[in-house]
Amino acid sequence: MLFAEVVAASAEVAGTRSRTAKIAALAAVIRAAGPADVRPVVAWLSGGLLQGRLGAGWRTVGRTVDGLEPADEPTLTVEEVSRALDELAGTSGAGSVARRDAVLTGLLGHATAAEQRFLVGLITGELRQGALAGVVTDAVARAAGVPLDVVRRAAMLSGSLPGTAVAALSGGAVELAGFGLEVLRGVSPMLASPAESVDGALADLGPEVSVEFKLDGARIQVHRLGEEVRVYTRTLRDITASVPEIVALARELPCSSVVLDGESLALTDAGRPRPFQETMSRFGSAESGETVLRPYFFDCLHLDGRDLLDEPLSVRVDALQAVAGELRIPALARPTPDEAAAHYAAALAAGHEGVMIKDLTSPYAAGRRGRAWQKVKQVHTLDLVVLGAEWGYGRRTGMLSNLHLGARDPGGGDPIMVGKTFKGLTDALLRWQTEEFPLHERERDEHTVFLRPEIVVEIELDGVQVSRRYPGGVALRFARVLRYRPDKSAAEADTIEAVRSLLPE
Repeated sequence: MLFAEVVAASAEVAGTRSRTAKIAALAAVIRAAGPADVRPVVAWLSGGLLQGRLGAGWRTVGRTVDGLEPADEPTLTVEEVSRALDELAGTSGAGSVARRDAVLTGLLGHATAAEQRFLVGLITGELRQGALAGVVTDAVARAAGVPLDVVRRAAMLSGSLPGTAVAALSGGAVELAGFGLEVLRGVSPMLASPAESVDGALADLGPEVSVEFKLDGARIQVHRLGEEVRVYTRTLRDITASVPEIVALARELPCSSVVLDGESLALTDAGRPRPFQETMSRFGSAESGETVLRPYFFDCLHLDGRDLLDEPLSVRVDALQAVAGELRIPALARPTPDEAAAHYAAALAAGHEGVMIKDLTSPYAAGRRGRAWQKVKQVHTLDLVVLGAEWGYGRRTGMLSNLHLGARDPGGGDPIMVGKTFKGLTDALLRWQTEEFPLHERERDEHTVFLRPEIVVEIELDGVQVSRRYPGGVALRFARVLRYRPDKSAAEADTIEAVRSLLPE
């Protein structure tokens, strides 16, 4: 397959806001790809690389492409591009800079102008084509003629949409049925939807529910097979080396194999949660220092050779109690409304965010956000994308201050601006922003540094109002910064529909 066919499909997707049209364009090029080309094509159309990071950033790629005359006609094949990317990923050590430059020059020098733009965006992680993984998953299902739920489940369990696409196109639903949970391989976590109140969630879900503390911690997934343990973040990053205390606890559990879902939390001497950033700081270091993480588990996906994903939550909770009862998040099964309200108050009094209310009859929907799990917090919060920041004045002169905030476009387009705020920014956060934001700079003018959509911030707000000021038609009311979310990508930010759902009825 010519690489130009992939680039043309990407351009077609970027040129429409119609999800149906995006899926059709993507499905056509995926269906046309040869067996050896499917994996890289699906990865590229999802905006990613099979090789992961290549060690070539904007500076390197920009220096290479500057002055290169683009090819007049497309000749590059998918195989040739994939091979060059493999070579880039495998280049290290003495002389690697020169070898990397040579590979980039050879690749970009044979590319047309459109192909060069696509490659630069792909290699630097800045490909904006309006095709998030969810849209590409739909396209894989259509290309293979396989039910979407079957493809989605296989992708979530395998952790690889490109690999799932190969299986779907070669063996259809029968081959995808062979995908299952594999201990020591991360599973995309089940997610929760916001609820307005405890009573509202109970009315929606009925009496067969579990009400548990919602901790202000970092999501973890712990796998153990024999003596081998792995710990993953919510984005499936392996942090095993950074959390030796959690590894040690996992090895002490009375089982031979297990997969647990939960939260990790740094606590004060009084047993109250430390700031979220103190928990997250451990994920980037192999040294525990003075901060010790305490795991709290709320789900069990596998125990001693038995997969539990499709079992109701009530069965999974029983398994969790049997293997890690002392490490469970405080929870009540089938509480009365008064008991649920008291549990919510107890969670807030203990310094936690609120409660999770979960349907005890529901299976574990890996990678999905549905109504079976609902979260109730004391205030409205949204995870939004930082689109830019304005230079401050007065005591904030020389500091990047007022944030431009965007909500995720579920159709895969650019984030949609919904407001600004400078409230809640401590001096430490102002200093951090001023140092960090230029590393994500897209462009700037006299007043504002505009960023690539990479940083997610959690915003607390009193509500939302209709507004013509911003493209989304809504504006945040009394928005203030709670914290940055280094554990979340822009693809996990709240959608514009989630923002609009807070409008007064």
